[in-house]
Amino acid sequence: METDFLVIGSGVAGLTYALKMAKHFPDKQVIVITKTSADETNTKYAQGGIAGVWDDENDSYDKHIDDTLIAGDGLCNEKIVEIVVKEGPERIKEIIEYGARFDKDESGEYSLGKEGGHSENRILHHKDVTGLEIERALLNELGKLPNINLIKHCFVIDIITQHHLGYLVTKSTTDITCYGVYVLNVNSNQVEKITSKITLLATGGNGQVYRTTTNPRIATGDGVAMVYRAKGRIENMEFIQFHPTALFESGVSPSFLITEAVRGDGGILRNKDGDAFMEQYDHRKDLAPRDIVARAIDNEMKRTGTEHVFLDCTHMDQKKFIHHFPNINEKCLSIGIDVSKQMIPVAPAAHYSCGGIKTDEMGRTSIKHLYACGECASTGLHGANRLASNSLLEAMVFGERCFLDSLLLIETINKENHLPTELPDWIAKGTTAPKEMILITQTRKELEQIMSDYVGIVRTDVRLRRAMRRLDLLYEETEELYRATKVSPQLCELRNLITVGYLIVKGAEFRKESRGLHYNTDHLSKSELLQNIVL
Repeated sequence: METDFLVIGSGVAGLTYALKMAKHFPDKQVIVITKTSADETNTKYAQGGIAGVWDDENDSYDKHIDDTLIAGDGLCNEKIVEIVVKEGPERIKEIIEYGARFDKDESGEYSLGKEGGHSENRILHHKDVTGLEIERALLNELGKLPNINLIKHCFVIDIITQHHLGYLVTKSTTDITCYGVYVLNVNSNQVEKITSKITLLATGGNGQVYRTTTNPRIATGDGVAMVYRAKGRIENMEFIQFHPTALFESGVSPSFLITEAVRGDGGILRNKDGDAFMEQYDHRKDLAPRDIVARAIDNEMKRTGTEHVFLDCTHMDQKKFIHHFPNINEKCLSIGIDVSKQMIPVAPAAHYSCGGIKTDEMGRTSIKHLYACGECASTGLHGANRLASNSLLEAMVFGERCFLDSLLLIETINKENHLPTELPDWIAKGTTAPKEMILITQTRKELEQIMSDYVGIVRTDVRLRRAMRRLDLLYEETEELYRATKVSPQLCELRNLITVGYLIVKGAEFRKESRGLHYNTDHLSKSELLQNIVL
């Protein structure tokens, strides 16, 4: 297949870009690829909302910028923070025009929530399923455009670059260029080639590298791993955000998220003795930034020898709770918890990757004709810790910015005709069907355990060294399997997860300080090294 614009991923970032390209070029085809169904994305599971300066009387751009910078702990790119905060409200208006329905109060004004790290109420939300509502509105808009080809159940294996033409490509190569991708058609079990003038990666996060995560099964770090293999730049992978309050259900994955908005409305964290402990850790108590709350919960669990703490909502207005958090209420009831009488057992779970594919202010990666936005990208907005509800905002702002830059790039590409005349087909000669899936499934379990036990909320140099040695072995075994067997989504995801795990550990080893989400007890005091770790 050939196309002008190729989008990998159907979440808010990818669909924002695809819609804008398709509307601007009604005579050109835009291809969107997703490895499962169209709406199975990280966007779908975003509960809390989208942050934006909406109340001009009480809020301001400066306040939102300051909150973001404080949460980012000195590593945010201030220029990017200003861009996202100031351009964000216009992008929110666009999603409302697409039909997104955010909750309103009795007067008809938007009901603005407050979450950890925010100094003002600025979170627009739709009940406790904001991401699902945004995804619905985007897919509905997409259905109106005949020049968008949404291809489901196709797994992107690798980016096509000069490497596939026989040229030596290293990280020092200055003109690495993306020509398209190789994809595994899950229905036909055949590897196909899609060439594109411009490609956008919007492949989401990598929470599945951990045993306990709020991310869906699809969040396997595919985009980050592909760019790293293609010798592109990756940064800040050590900053993995653990959401403080995932519903604790032993052995259940992914974990059900209890949105931060519950604490914003008055929910109180308590330990097994019923004590409200957050005041011991931060003056902002239950609404401190996520890195602080997650570490506090982790410490309480270790101190008391328990697997979870509790979120107390029994004192809250129950009618309001059910109205604002109907899905959380329904989920709790399904496991025998009446939130009006019982506290909710919660524990931290891997939630969001603040690092990723390094991009500039227009979403350009270090690989020519390749953009990245959404959770797979590292734009500089989040720094060492993401401020709650800034992710959907970032995705929409950079979807727009990638679109604007693509308008200029496509003119140049059309003049130069950069695509090689012949790109090689996928070579599967000599490979056989895998004889035992246990080799894949067991290795994935080992990976999750290594990352959870050694590279979690609290780290040490010894744990990181152990993790790296074990990852080296898993990498060697998996690459041997990859060379000998036909590709499958399970094998490709495992390969990508091992790469992501390596990048997280390597970034953590390089950072000789504790900052934001990276907390190493061997390096507690912050150094003066305010820099991004680029791999």
